[in-house]
Formats: sequence, structure tokens, C-alpha cells
Amino acid sequence: FSSFSGKKARTFDLEAMFEQTRRTAVERSRKVLEAREREKEDQAAKASRSPRADSSASVSSATGAGSTLTQRQATCSESEDSSEEEVTGPSVQSQSLAQGPAEDTDDDDDEFIGPPLPPGFKDSDDDNDNDDTEEEDNNPVKKIPDSHEITLQHGTKTVSALGLDPSGARLITGGYDYDVKFWDFAGMDASLQAFRSLQPCECHQIKSLQYSSTGDVILVVSGNSQAKVLDRDGFPVMECIKGDQYIVDMTNTKGHTAMLNSGCWHPKIKEEFLTCSNDGTVRTWDVNNEKKHKSVFKPRSVQGKRVIPTTCTYSRDGKLIAAGCQDGSIQIWDRNMSVHTKFHCRQAHAPGTDTSCLTFSYDGTVLASRGGDDTLKIWDIRQFKKPLNSAERLPSFFPMTDCCFSPDDKILVTGTSVKKGGGSGKLFFFYRETFQKLYEIEVTDASVVRCLWHPKLNQIMVGTGNGLAKVYYDPVKSQRGAKLCVVKTKRKERQAETLTQDYIITPHALPMFREPRQRSTRKQLEKDRLDPMKSHKPEPPVAGPGRGGRVGTHGGTLSSYIVKNIALDKTDDSNPREAILRHAKEAEENPYWVAPAYAK
Repeated sequence: FSSFSGKKARTFDLEAMFEQTRRTAVERSRKVLEAREREKEDQAAKASRSPRADSSASVSSATGAGSTLTQRQATCSESEDSSEEEVTGPSVQSQSLAQGPAEDTDDDDDEFIGPPLPPGFKDSDDDNDNDDTEEEDNNPVKKIPDSHEITLQHGTKTVSALGLDPSGARLITGGYDYDVKFWDFAGMDASLQAFRSLQPCECHQIKSLQYSSTGDVILVVSGNSQAKVLDRDGFPVMECIKGDQYIVDMTNTKGHTAMLNSGCWHPKIKEEFLTCSNDGTVRTWDVNNEKKHKSVFKPRSVQGKRVIPTTCTYSRDGKLIAAGCQDGSIQIWDRNMSVHTKFHCRQAHAPGTDTSCLTFSYDGTVLASRGGDDTLKIWDIRQFKKPLNSAERLPSFFPMTDCCFSPDDKILVTGTSVKKGGGSGKLFFFYRETFQKLYEIEVTDASVVRCLWHPKLNQIMVGTGNGLAKVYYDPVKSQRGAKLCVVKTKRKERQAETLTQDYIITPHALPMFREPRQRSTRKQLEKDRLDPMKSHKPEPPVAGPGRGGRVGTHGGTLSSYIVKNIALDKTDDSNPREAILRHAKEAEENPYWVAPAYAK
């Protein structure tokens, strides 16, 4: 480049540049610290009202002078040969050292070790906060997020299924009106409208809906014998096969042969799910194989007879499969051993009632069961003979009344059913250890069927008997979910889209399709007379044999000719007796048929 004419290129000394940036960074952070110190000193001054304020002012003025120096240094370092630049004035470190002792004398009364506190932070706040959390620990009612609620209108019939995806972004509701509705909290505004509604199982009531552990597919269990899997947007992914109902041994059929009762996903394996049915089996399935189940579990009564499972679930680790049966028993199998039960409680609930829900606690040690005998019980499956606790008088009229644990595992929630006009359905909260009733929420003037307490959102979803899905939340304790859509205002309808008057447009009313109208009928008739097609006289039916390529009335075959000429020639003798006696004389003189045979 020596021969290159033009300006001399500017040389960059990297070390000097780094040094400069380091200085400006130190300078900035020191300014922030100074501002905080000043605030502290002001507070201290206010508190003590002492002449100490003067000294603090002098310190700050000194540091102010220092800061102007360093700024000046920063500007002068722009010069070309910045590498030889010497620092003028005291260095940053020495300044801070000089500043140190002055501060120390100031803040002797409350020594503070560690990084400086953020501005506006008071010690008293900290103590109050601790008290609050302690109070919450002692009083679990404080943890129930029910200060606010929103109501989603699913329809007019019972909401019999609720599902929330693991992230808590979407809610799905299913009901006795065969509809499944999708609600997106982030996409909804305050009008709270579902963004999609479909009927995945034609005319079958929806029994259960659940998102898989990854949230990308939904299990739909309805009143027919085939469970369905939909993707996030409601498009079908798979449908289980229907079994052969004429085979006696249920192990040999490929799928369920009777109405389904319940179903759920495996908590760890994202492709596996579980269903139970009125054919007396609990089956596991793989999403990728719809042609046959993975394995079959057959609950048995005391006599070894077939018994119908009304609800089923996996344990939290997915190793156990539990089913509640119509004979009142709860039967639990190892997932890999389908023959014999691992745990078994014969009389968990009253025989002949439908156990509507089984759910394991988050720690996996305890199983809660909601019976059709109006009870809620909690079991330790290792000592399965009698329940740890139970609550009575919780009416349930639905085969899918729920119970669920709170995210911290300390509270158990269930809903109650009411007859029409018989008061309001409630949501009851029980303390898990003592089963003491902590709290109740009056939900609506109909039964509470489904309840679901989402651990991430900390919000409680409730499905009711009159077609509502309610979401309870607390603006402080809850995250996202219903909080997202409540704050959005309703969108105004665009004026351009709405027509001022409803026009009914039929295609033939448009001018391009309209046929030109005739001035008078006489002209039209004259035109028609000239048209050979329109003025053609209809031909009369052919009489006799066919001609001119047209077939005669009786067809052109020999048989039709015979029929016409012979069979139809009926000469009717009105008196059959005379017809016979006409031949009597001839037969007597010349016997031919009967007499010779009997002569000998």
C-alpha cells in the first residue's frame, strides 16, 4: 500500500480502545452507585435531621468533580495516537478509595454487606412479605385462586369434559350436545368466544377430553366404542378400531365392542393412551397403530365374573393402571403385567354405583376416588384395605364427576350435583391431611361436573350442568390464562363489512344470467311454429308389427308373436259342465283313456 496515494490510514490501537471502554463502563456504574448512595444519605438525613447532610454534600461534590475529569479523559482519547495517552487526574480506583472512608463514617449506624439494594427498597416491606407467606402456609384457603371468575358459554347442555394443554394456552370443552369447543386464552378478547367448534364423534356425547403430555394431540372419548385422537386444531389423527362383538373372549378382539366410559394419556410416553369400556376391559393403545390395542386388562368381580370399569387412570410415573369398577372395587395393575392385579380394594365404594373419577396425587403416594355413592375417599394403595379419609354427602348424578389435587398437593377439590331448582352446585375444597372442609364456592344453579386445577396457571376450570365453563383465577397468584383475555377490549365490528340492507342475491337475478323477455306471446308462437323441434307432432304408439326401426307393442320376438296370436285367443265357454259333457257320447262309444286300463 506504500505506493497508494491519498490520505494516511488511521491506525487503531485495540488495547487503548478496550481500556477506554472499560473506563466508561466503570464510570457509568460508579454514577449509578453514587445516585443510590445519595438517595440513602437523603433518607438518613431525613430520619436523623442532623448536620450530617453537609458532609454528604461535600462528598458528592468531590465525586462530581471526579466524574467530570473522567469524562474529559474519555473525550480526549479520540486523538489519533491514543496509545501514548496518559491518564490525567486521579484514577477511578483511587477516587473510589477516597470516597470510601467518607461513606463509612456516614453509614456507621447500619452497616450493609453485599450489593446495594435497589432504589426505594425498605426493610419493613421485606418483613411483611415474609409474614404473608407464613400466613399462607398456615392457612391453605389463602392459596385458592377464586377472587375473580370468567364464564365461557359452551352451550345449553352439560359440559361433560374439560381439557387444558400443558402450557395452559388452550382450553377445550366437550358436552352432551356432541360439540367440542376450542378456546384460546391469548387469542380471545373480553367477548370470550370459542375460535373453533366441531362434532368429532357425530351424535355421541363427549365423555372425556385430554391433551397429551406434550400438548400436540387430544384424546376424545365419547359414547361410541372408538376413541379418537385429534391434533391441536381439531383435525383427526387416528381412530381406534372397533372390536368384533361376536367374540366371547375380549382379549381376542382388536378393540372395544361397547360404549366407552373414560380415557387418559400416559404421563411420560407421549404416544400411549388408555381407555375403558362397557365391554368389561381396560385397553392401552399406541397413536401410531390404530389397527389393534397394545394390551388388555380385564377387571374381575369376587366370583371371577366380568365387571364393567367406569373410570381409569395412570399413576403419575405411568407404571400403574387403576380402574374403578361397577361392583364398587378399585383395581390396580402393573402396566406391563395385565393378568393379575397388583393392588385391589374390593369394597372401595357401594356396589352398583359408578365410581366417576380416580386421580393420583402429584407425589404419587395417594389415590383419590370420587364415588357414585356421594362420597370422596383418599387411599394409600400400599394399605388398601381402608381409606385414609373420606367425605360423605357429596351428591353426584353424572358418571364423570371429577376430583383433583391442588398444585401443592395439600387440597382436594370436587364438585356436587343438584336437581333442577334444588339450590346451586358447589365446588368443595378439602384439606388432604385431615379431610376437613376448608372452603366452598357456589358455582351456579346447576350441577358442577368437571373441575380442573392447572398447576402452571394456578387457575381452576369448572364445567357445569347448564352448559357453562367457568374459570376462577386470582390476579396476583395466577399466571396468564384467563388474565390474558379479560384485559382485551371487545373488537368493534368494521362498518364496511355490515350491509345497510340485507339483499338476497340469487344468481338468476343478475343481469348477465337473465333471459331476454319477449315482447308478446304471438310472435313467440309464430317462431315456435317455424322451429321443427318445437312443432313436431308426438308420434302415436305403433300398432301391429314394428316398422321404421320402432319396435311393435309386443316386441319383435317369436314368443311375443305366439303370445299375441294364440294365448290371447280366449274362447270362453260360459258353462264348464256343458263343455265337458260335449265329449261324453264320443268317450262312451270309443273309450280311449280310462276304460281300457280297468278292463282287465
